[in-house]
Amino acid sequence: MEHIILPGIFTGSVWQIIGSTSIFGAFILATLAIMSFISWVIIFYKWREYRAVENDNSKFVQFFRRSTRLSESVGQAKSASRSPISSVFLAGYQDLMALAEQKNVGGGLQQTVQPLDEKDYEIIEMSMEKTLTDEMGTLEKKVIFLATTANVAPFMGLLGTVVGIMDSFWSIGQRGSASLAVVAPGIAEALLATIVGLGAAIPAVIAFNWATNKMKVLNDQTNSFILEFLVRIKKDNL
Repeated sequence: MEHIILPGIFTGSVWQIIGSTSIFGAFILATLAIMSFISWVIIFYKWREYRAVENDNSKFVQFFRRSTRLSESVGQAKSASRSPISSVFLAGYQDLMALAEQKNVGGGLQQTVQPLDEKDYEIIEMSMEKTLTDEMGTLEKKVIFLATTANVAPFMGLLGTVVGIMDSFWSIGQRGSASLAVVAPGIAEALLATIVGLGAAIPAVIAFNWATNKMKVLNDQTNSFILEFLVRIKKDNL
C-alpha cells in the first residue's frame, strides 16, 4: 500500500519553519496574524450589525407605509434602534412638529391655518440628510481596517519574502555553498511570509467590498425614504 505524502503545512513542518525563522521574520508573521485575527473579528461583527440593520429597516418601513398618521410610527421608530431609516424619520418628524408649532399658535399641525412652505421642507430635508450622514459614519466604523489589511498585508508578506531570500544568499556567502540544506530554510521562511500575507489580505478584500456594497444599498434606501417622507407630509399639508 502506497503512503500518501501530505504537504508540509499538514505534517507539522510549518511549525518548524516558524520556530527557526529570524526575529524580523517572526515579527512579520506575528503582525500579519494579528491583522488577520482582527479582520475576522470585524467581519463577524459587521455581518451581525448589518443583518440587524436590515431587519430593523424592513420592519419600520413596512409599519410606516401601513400607518395612516405619522405619529403612529414614532413608537416603532424608537424601538427599531439599529435602523438608520428610523433615525432619519425621527429627525424629520421632530423638525416637522417644531415647525408646525411655530407656525400655529395653538400648537400641532393645523394645515388650514398656516401650511408649511418650501423653506420649511428644505429645513426638514437637510436635518434628515445630516442624520443620514451621521448614521452612515457609524456603520463605516472599523471597515477602514479591512481596507488597510487588504492593502498592507501583501506588501508585508513581500517584505518577509525579500528578507528570507536575502538570508538565503547570506548563508550561501557565509558557508560558500549553494546546497539545498543551506538555502532551504530562508526560502521556506520567505514563502511562508507570502502565504500568510495573502491569507490575511484576501478575506479582507472580499469583506471590504461586501461592506462597501452593503453601506451603498443602505444609503440608497434611506435617501429613497427621505423622498417618500417629504412627499407624504406635502400631501398631508395640502
